[in-house]
Amino acid sequence: MKRVLPGFGLSLGFTLAYLSLLILLPLSGLIFKASALTLDQFWAVATGERAMAAYRVTFGASLLAALINAFFGLVVAWILVRYPFPGKRLVDSLVDLPFALPTSVAGITLATLYAGNGWIGRHLEPLGLKVAFTPLGIVVALTFISLPFVVRTLQPVIEDIEPEVEEAAATLGASRWQTFVRVLLPGIFPALLTGFTLAFSRAVGEYGSVIFIAGNMPLISEITPLLIISKLEQYDVVGATALACVMLAISFAMLLAVNGLQWWAANRHHGKERVSI
Repeated sequence: MKRVLPGFGLSLGFTLAYLSLLILLPLSGLIFKASALTLDQFWAVATGERAMAAYRVTFGASLLAALINAFFGLVVAWILVRYPFPGKRLVDSLVDLPFALPTSVAGITLATLYAGNGWIGRHLEPLGLKVAFTPLGIVVALTFISLPFVVRTLQPVIEDIEPEVEEAAATLGASRWQTFVRVLLPGIFPALLTGFTLAFSRAVGEYGSVIFIAGNMPLISEITPLLIISKLEQYDVVGATALACVMLAISFAMLLAVNGLQWWAANRHHGKERVSI
C-alpha cells in the first residue's frame, strides 16, 4: 500500500529532531545551568522560605483553578452542545476570548473589576471578601485564562454522545443523576481529565495576567514565575534556573500522575464497552 506520508523511519527521525530542538535542548540547557550549583546550594535555593511559599501559591492556585474549570467547563460545554438559545454563537465565541486577549490586558481588567473601588470588588469587600491583590485574585485570573482548554476539549466528545442514549436510560427507569453518573460520565471522563490537565499546565506557567491582580507580596501572593523573574533581574541566573528546575520536576510529576489516571480511565471504559458487546 502506498502511503501518503513518508515512511516510519523518516517520520520518526523528523519528529525526534523537531522535539529535540524545541523541547529537549532548552530543557537540557536549563538543567546544565542549574548544575553549576552544588547539591547543598541547590537545596538551599529550592527550599528557601520564599521559594516554598511561592510553590504553594503557584501549584495550589493552579490546582484549584483547574478543578473549578473542570466542573464549570463541563457545564458550559454541555449547554453549548445540547441546548439552543438566543446568542449561542456569541457565548461560544466568548469562550475563546482568553485565547485572543493578551494576558496583561486580562490581568489589568480583572484587577480593575475586583479592586476595592471596582465594579465587582466594591460589592464584595463589604462582605469581607477581598479578591484583588490576594491569593484569591490569583485563582480568579488562572480560572479565566484556563477555561477554554476544558470547554474545547469536552465539546467534541459531548457532540458524539447520541441523545438516544439518555432516552434509553430514562426508558429503563434511570434518574437523571444515574444517567449522568453511570452512562454519560464514563465516556466523558477521559476528555475531562485531558481538559483538566491542559488547564492545570496553562495555569502553572501563567505570568502576565497574575502579576497585576496578585499583589505580588513575598510569602503571601507571590507566584514562582515572578520569583524567577526577580532573580533574573538581580542577575542571579543560576538561582532562577534552580527554581525553574524544581517547577519542571513538580509539573512533570503531576502531569505524569494525571496522564496515568487518564490512561487507566480510558482503558477501563474500553474494557466495559468490550464486556457489554
